[in-house]
Amino acid sequence: MNIESLRDLCIQLPGVTEEFPFGEETLVYKVRGKIFLLTSLDTPDFRFNVKCRPEKALELRDQYACVLPGYHMNKKHWNTIVADGSVPDKLLREWVLDSYQLVVESLPKKVQTELIK
Repeated sequence: MNIESLRDLCIQLPGVTEEFPFGEETLVYKVRGKIFLLTSLDTPDFRFNVKCRPEKALELRDQYACVLPGYHMNKKHWNTIVADGSVPDKLLREWVLDSYQLVVESLPKKVQTELIK
């Protein structure tokens, strides 16, 4: 996975916006105003942060060397994924979609219903 394929995945999801609220170096994806993914555009290696259920976050960190506690994030709920080729893109996409879904589930039911349409 690279930044282009990550972007393509994120922007096709319902209700997603692409923003730079923390400056030109940090690309942020939100669903209805809530962040579900961040990535730095000025690091030598491609990595991104995704939201995760606390127990799953720990499990992934134990299982995959490329999964780290969320950089500059609440480490209980966020993981940093280093896209170094050590895990298949399919798994990376799954983690992005899980993050999106987790945030959608936190939105009001009416908004969730609008996103599903």
